[in-house]
Amino acid sequence: MTTHPSESIASPSELLSTNFNEMSLSSEVLQAIAQMGFELPTPVQTEAIPVIMSGSDMIAMAQTGTGKTAAFGIPLAEKLDPKGNCVQALVLVPTRELALQVTREITAIGVVRGIRPAAVYGGASFTTQVSEVSSGAQVVVGTPGRVLDHMRRGTIKFSGVHKLVLDEADEMLSMGFEKEISEIIEGLPSKRQTLLFSATIPSDIQRLAQRYMGEPTVVSLSGDDVAAKEIEHYVYLVSGQGRTKDLLRVIGVERPDNAIVFCNTREETQTVARALKTAGFDAEWINSDLSQSERERVMSLMRAGNLKFLVATDVAARGIDISLLGHVINYTFPESLEVYIHRTGRTGRMGRRGAAISLIAPQDIGNLYYLRLTYKIRTIEKQLPDERQEQLAIEFTRFDALRGSFSRRTPDDFTKLARRVSQSIHGEAILAGLLAERFFANAEQTPLPRTAHWVDEVTAPKERFAQAREAAKVEQSEDDAARGRRRKRPVRVSGDDDVLTSAPKPRSLEAKAEPYPPPSVEAKAEPNPPPSVEAKAEPNPLPSVEAKAEPETKDAPQFEESSEFEGEDREVAGGSGEPEREIYIDAGRKDGVRISQLMKDLVDSTGLPRSSVGRVRMMGRATFIKVPLSAFDAVMAALGRIEVDGRKLRAEPAKE
Repeated sequence: MTTHPSESIASPSELLSTNFNEMSLSSEVLQAIAQMGFELPTPVQTEAIPVIMSGSDMIAMAQTGTGKTAAFGIPLAEKLDPKGNCVQALVLVPTRELALQVTREITAIGVVRGIRPAAVYGGASFTTQVSEVSSGAQVVVGTPGRVLDHMRRGTIKFSGVHKLVLDEADEMLSMGFEKEISEIIEGLPSKRQTLLFSATIPSDIQRLAQRYMGEPTVVSLSGDDVAAKEIEHYVYLVSGQGRTKDLLRVIGVERPDNAIVFCNTREETQTVARALKTAGFDAEWINSDLSQSERERVMSLMRAGNLKFLVATDVAARGIDISLLGHVINYTFPESLEVYIHRTGRTGRMGRRGAAISLIAPQDIGNLYYLRLTYKIRTIEKQLPDERQEQLAIEFTRFDALRGSFSRRTPDDFTKLARRVSQSIHGEAILAGLLAERFFANAEQTPLPRTAHWVDEVTAPKERFAQAREAAKVEQSEDDAARGRRRKRPVRVSGDDDVLTSAPKPRSLEAKAEPYPPPSVEAKAEPNPPPSVEAKAEPNPLPSVEAKAEPETKDAPQFEESSEFEGEDREVAGGSGEPEREIYIDAGRKDGVRISQLMKDLVDSTGLPRSSVGRVRMMGRATFIKVPLSAFDAVMAALGRIEVDGRKLRAEPAKE
């Protein structure tokens, strides 16, 4: 409700009783509004447009997604002179994405009247921006830093500006733009109309208004309760350790159609996106490290509905306009309550329902309580799913997949057969076998991990299962080839998947078909082992104590675990004759590192064959890996991206 200077709240019926035809707008603007598909103004438009049209300064407390861009864009298109040859209005926004979004909407609103905006932001050419403005733009939409650069250089003149809009002012101040905004405002004509839009009105916003605005009219649609009423706020209590695993468990139960996953740091965005991709989801990350072209590529995927999860920082997410976003997930809870309001405003837009899910660690409890108290947000606490709930989620997922695959009418012959199977005492076993064949590459394959790959079973078409079967055949052929080379396999001891006791047998020895092994290796343990039927028939002899005495092979990785560090040269020739370098990792068995998973991550990240990685030695709190010098940089970079229980590994060259 519009107030001056106090606030009150209008009822929904009062707000909906107005339409655009009653706002004294020109036929050109009304035509553009109709072309955009607008029928009735939103509450913020109903309240703000008359105030702006009257020429009064205004503070609008409006959440993202309520139609606030049109709330100031429509009056700008109406009040600016399309024949003017100078910049008449300046709109400041926090990020380039929002600058582009606002520019697109003002372009659509002002197209009939001939009002043109130009976007000005960092990372783009100064010359191009100056050219766009000088070609007849009446509105400049820009980020504070780049606008100030143009103002200082004199490349864009702002002496004709009589309307200033601060969009998402609280976000700009939280990003540290207060000095830039103050300098920009002081460089503008004093006789102007100033409009301030913000999701929240903290103390720094109030100080800014007192300094640069007269007696502004305050428009507030929800008082202190700024959260969208259609948004449901859920919290999951987590330990803070292994947060990516908790996120996958939550996604497995909630099953969102799409979501933005918010992180507090740039490093977290890449870690989370990688974990989601590993789990089989379509996911991309976006932060300030990403180039503009890559940002636009990712955003186009999300807007087109071709991306399930967008992992983003708060800065990168400004200006993201996705109308059908179902969920917002706080992977890490924001330190600022205003940031939470902006995050959750990305869902539940324009009256649609949405959900905000937050992973709450012990250190976040205080901020959560303060959020409830300050903004009157009612959060619903949920427990992380246990094994039974995860299994039920998988069963429902598989059932939905089956129902979708066989929704058409089945021939009567198979319907009768199904009835016979269901009535048979063997029916359950037959049905279980068919389901196993349907959901796994073959009935003998180990089932996929519950949480990590449940998504594959939601949308996987028949082609994916065919691919899985082909992959299984390739893997089987590789195993057969390995058996043909009589390569020993590591054997796990005492159920500990870190302790691998055997080393692969040297290729030069395996190639021989002699019943008696050369005395240089196995003869040390048994001088004259008599040939026996058992020895000849055993293609894969189990490793023994003698296997530890075999010379180090150069064509395949060796795994061992040691309780102490043994001094030796770090740079030795590998199987190909190429020098090797040893890498130290600051984690070991006691930190939850698993050799098998570590090797898989390295192979997946670098594309190197397993045989190129040399000897791996794991201790309680440290691990050493030998790699060829040509692969040293790639392996170091890959190790820096690997996370164990929520902590990134630190790798460095081993000391001599």
